[in-house]
Amino acid sequence: MEEGKRQKQIAGLLNEEINAIFQRLNLSMLEGGMVSVSGVKVTPDLLEARFYLSFFQVNDVEAAMKKIEDRHFEIKKELSARVRHQLRNIPVLKFFKDDTLDHVFKMEELFKKINEEKGKSDN
Repeated sequence: MEEGKRQKQIAGLLNEEINAIFQRLNLSMLEGGMVSVSGVKVTPDLLEARFYLSFFQVNDVEAAMKKIEDRHFEIKKELSARVRHQLRNIPVLKFFKDDTLDHVFKMEELFKKINEEKGKSDN
């Protein structure tokens, strides 16, 4: 289903604020790598926000996700202080691992192998 204009506005606002909160709470650098919010989806009723986190060179992704979940209350408290004038209700925050980068790297490896095999067969 197509996202509405208000959903996109809320998602953009939450994305911006959560990235700033992650930097302030030192959550953007975890487990030897970088964590960033790659996308935000807000439900049509605006009661739930799903944050998709991208992990770059993070040694232990599960441990990083646990650290973020452990600080969930602190993140929500800070978010509510930042957006209290724009939103009537603060949505429920849910964090998910965005594995798009993993798929990109796998696809690049596959293309590289195909090109190598193609180069060998051309000779």
